[in-house]
Amino acid sequence: MKLINTSKAPGAIGPYVQGYIVNDIVYTSGQIPARVDGSIPEGISEQTKQSCENVKAILEEAGSSLEKVIKTTCFLSDMDNFAAFNEVYATYFINKPARSCVAVKTLPKGVLCEIEAIAEV
Repeated sequence: MKLINTSKAPGAIGPYVQGYIVNDIVYTSGQIPARVDGSIPEGISEQTKQSCENVKAILEEAGSSLEKVIKTTCFLSDMDNFAAFNEVYATYFINKPARSCVAVKTLPKGVLCEIEAIAEV
């Protein structure tokens, strides 16, 4: 296993890492829409964009890219945000990877979304 760590995405806020490479596959931890400085943008569209940017930074550090994503798991705090989330998500994950998207009661720091990804290197 190779640990992935980049300063271009926020550090972990718990006992986990940004990601790992195992057998040429990158597994990212869930990325909330926190900026590197810890601030959180307002609204679902801006939060989705920031979560995608965080995933992108980790993948690039691992030698991968959004185009190589096989699967994502997406968490929303409110399914009423599904359409707006998808609108932004689709501009990042243009290869349409397999995906699960679920609503959860709450997310860390009260954010509206979180995205994790699996990609090939």
